[in-house]
Amino acid sequence: MAALATTGCEDKLCSQGDGDFSSQQRCTSSRVNSDGLDHREARQKAAQFLNEAEKNRRQIEKLEKERTLTAQCRKNGWTDVLGELEEYEKVLEEERNAAKVNLQKQLLKIHNGVRKFQRHLIDVKPTPELIERLKEIMSEVEISINTLKEEQRSCFEEFLKEERTCKQEITAYEKKIENWNVALKSNPKLPTAPTVKTKPPDKDLPAEVRALEAFLQKTGGPYGGWDQYDHQAFLKVWTKHSGRPSYRKEAKLYLPGKTVEEIEQHEDWHQELIHLQDRKREAIQRWKASKHQERQTRIQIQEETEEAERRGKEAKSQTQQHRTEDERREAARRLEEWREEKKRKEEQQEEQRLAEEIQNRKKAKEERRRQLEVKLTIEEQLRLKREEEEEQGRRKRDEEQRELEERRREATKGIKRFTERDLHKVEAKLHEKQLREKEEKERQKRITVQLKEKVDGHVSRDPSRLTRPTRGWQERMKHVGPSGGGPVLQMFHRAVPTWRQGL
Repeated sequence: MAALATTGCEDKLCSQGDGDFSSQQRCTSSRVNSDGLDHREARQKAAQFLNEAEKNRRQIEKLEKERTLTAQCRKNGWTDVLGELEEYEKVLEEERNAAKVNLQKQLLKIHNGVRKFQRHLIDVKPTPELIERLKEIMSEVEISINTLKEEQRSCFEEFLKEERTCKQEITAYEKKIENWNVALKSNPKLPTAPTVKTKPPDKDLPAEVRALEAFLQKTGGPYGGWDQYDHQAFLKVWTKHSGRPSYRKEAKLYLPGKTVEEIEQHEDWHQELIHLQDRKREAIQRWKASKHQERQTRIQIQEETEEAERRGKEAKSQTQQHRTEDERREAARRLEEWREEKKRKEEQQEEQRLAEEIQNRKKAKEERRRQLEVKLTIEEQLRLKREEEEEQGRRKRDEEQRELEERRREATKGIKRFTERDLHKVEAKLHEKQLREKEEKERQKRITVQLKEKVDGHVSRDPSRLTRPTRGWQERMKHVGPSGGGPVLQMFHRAVPTWRQGL
């Protein structure tokens, strides 16, 4: 609607200058240039979008051709992994097809809305009802486009998040594969982590804390001798299934380098770790409770000491209070004297201020009188100057009026002279045209008379001429031989209907 309104305003501005050809040309050229630029930008954006779509399509085809994971799984005998991957791929394909169908439906809806808007604009009169209808259609189309954009934006954001997660997982797997080349000394039953450095257990710590630290030191640190990423993947799947045995099938996908026995051993280690951590937490709670009891006892002793100190301070404060009472009375006497002195000074200042105010009023009154005189003088000068300017302007207007009248009279004489010249030319052309028409009529008359002289003659009536053979017929009959060539063996007749036979 904004574009239609803009176009209508431009047409209105251009139609106001119909008498000026240059203004029409400028309006037309500006409108064509703006439309051409918008159309060119739209075409460039569309071409760029199509190029990107074609590039993505080629990249997808290339990746699908290079996908050899299925063949590798069959070669290594990973049938369970292959089945799950095929199911996951089928689910992704169905989701992609559903998203494609939904996108096509939305695009078709937008296309139908635009076509409907175009049909309303063909051969119609602009009425308020039509304008409202067009606004409704355009708002519906705009809402559909914004909805589609928002859905696509959220979808792209989710895809970007998944892409970043996949990149991080791929990087972790690549590092893990690189670390496979390093020989690791580990015991499958009691895995150890040589890189983990733990402090020797402190004898002052509770038995539960020392047991947890000894267990971690013995079994390979906080990850049970596993890599941090493998342990995090194990925890993710184990938490997802709430520790049920069904987690092992999915954990095998996340941990392809671990066997089922290693996963079960790590599960036992993790459950033992959770048990020891719970015991440590309970010991810490008991330690906190004992500390809280000690703190309450210490606070109570401190409160009793503070109470004794407070009583001593109250006795001292009573003595200090008597002393301060005398000082307060002396301060009140000095304050009263200061107030009286301040009041006298304020009265003197008020009298001085009143005298200054009276003096200032007199000065202001005298200043206003002087300014009024100056103002009247300036107004008089301005009035005289204005009258002089008006007189000059009136003389100038009279002179311009006389010049305008003189030019108008000269223009009238010129127009009359040109009109008479044009009339003479028109009369001369009309006279020439009449002469030509008269000469043409005379020529046609002479031609008609000549034709009549050639055609005019007496023709006699001969009725036998109608039945007389023509010369062509006579020439034809010269070469015709005698008719009949022998006996007639068979003569064909038309068939007679049964109902006419015998009549």
